[in-house]
Amino acid sequence: MLQNQRNLYNLNPDICYLNMAYMSPSLKAVSLAGVKSIKEKENPHTVTADNFFDPPQEIKKLFAQIIDCDDVHRIALLPSASYGIATVANNIKLNTTDEVMVIEEQFPSNMYSWKRLVEKSNAKLKLIDTPTNAANKSELWNKKILGNINSNTKVVAMPHCHWAEGSLYNLINIRKKCDEVGALLVIDGSQSIGALPFSIKEIKPDALITVGYKWLGGPYSSAYAYYGKAFDNGVPLEENWMQRVNSEDFRTLVNYEEKYKEKAARYNVGQSSNFINLPMQKVALTQILDWGAANIQAYCRKISASAIDDLRANNFFIDDDNFRAGHLFGIKLKENTNVTLLQQMLKDEKIIVSLRGDYIRVSPYVYNDENDFEKLTTILLKA
Repeated sequence: MLQNQRNLYNLNPDICYLNMAYMSPSLKAVSLAGVKSIKEKENPHTVTADNFFDPPQEIKKLFAQIIDCDDVHRIALLPSASYGIATVANNIKLNTTDEVMVIEEQFPSNMYSWKRLVEKSNAKLKLIDTPTNAANKSELWNKKILGNINSNTKVVAMPHCHWAEGSLYNLINIRKKCDEVGALLVIDGSQSIGALPFSIKEIKPDALITVGYKWLGGPYSSAYAYYGKAFDNGVPLEENWMQRVNSEDFRTLVNYEEKYKEKAARYNVGQSSNFINLPMQKVALTQILDWGAANIQAYCRKISASAIDDLRANNFFIDDDNFRAGHLFGIKLKENTNVTLLQQMLKDEKIIVSLRGDYIRVSPYVYNDENDFEKLTTILLKA
C-alpha cells in the first residue's frame, strides 16, 4: 500500500489542500528540474540538435507506459487539451444526419470544438444529461449514454470521469457500442490519467487527450495525446519544421519536405522540445510510474473512506463507490446550505476545495491523509 508522500512536496503545512483537480503542486524534484533548465539557457551553445529530438521522445515513452500503449509513435506532445481536441475535430467530416454525442456539463475544452464542427456541418450535437436525485446516478447515466449511441452517431466525445463530481463512465462498454455503429471514441483524460488506471489496449479509444499539470504533476502548458489509426493521415493544426521527415538534419531544412513523420508525430505542437518544461515533465511522469495509478487510486479511497461514511450518515449525497472515482468526487450540498457561510468557514480553516454547481468537488492526493478529511467533515457538519 502506498504511504503518505507529503515530504516530497513543499506544501504549506497550514493548508489543507484537497484540490488536486484544480492544479497539482509541484514535487520538490520537479521544481529543481525547472530551475536547472532555466539556468542552462544562460549558455545556449550547450543546446545541441539532439536536445531538440531526444527529450521529447523520452517523454512520449513515459506517457505511453502510463496509458499502457505499446506504440510510442502514436503519442503527440501538446500545449493544452483544447489543442488536442481541436486537432481531432479538424480531421472529422460530418454529414447533416450525423451526431456528435457529449455529456451534460462536460468541460469546455471538450465541447467548443464539437459545437463549431456541428454548426459548420449542419449536423447535431446530442447532449446526454445526468439523471437527477438518483442514488445510483452514475450507473443510470452510463445506461443512458449507451442507449443513445445509434446509427447516426459519428463521434462520442467524453471524459473517463466527470470533472466536477467524479462520475465514472464505462468506457469499455461504450467502446463496444461505438464499434457496433462505426463511431469514433474521443476521451478527455484531464481529470483521470495518472490517478486512475487507463489502458489503451483495453479501451481502444480513437483519441485520448490529457493535460499534464493536474494528475500528471507537470508544469502548465504541458499536455499529451494518443491518436489512433483513424488519424494516421490527418492534417495538423499547424505546420512546424519538426513534424517532417529528416528534420533532424539541420543542414537540409531548406530542402522543404512534404512528407510528415509517421502517425501522431505530425500533431506535435511547435517547440515541442520545450527545454524548460520537458525536464520537469520527465521527473513528474517518472514519479507517477513509480507510484502507479492503481496505488494512487487505492490510497485516495483509503484516506477518504471514514469521512465519506460519516457524511452519508448525516444525509450528504456522495455517489456509490463503484460508480465514482476515488481521487475526485462530489459531495452534494443540502438545499438549506448557506453557501456563502460555508465558503467563509472553509477559508477560515484554510481548507482548499472547489465548489462546482451543487457540489463540493474534493480531489485528494498522496500528500493528504485522514486528518485532512476530518477537518473537512467537521466544517460540513457545522454548516
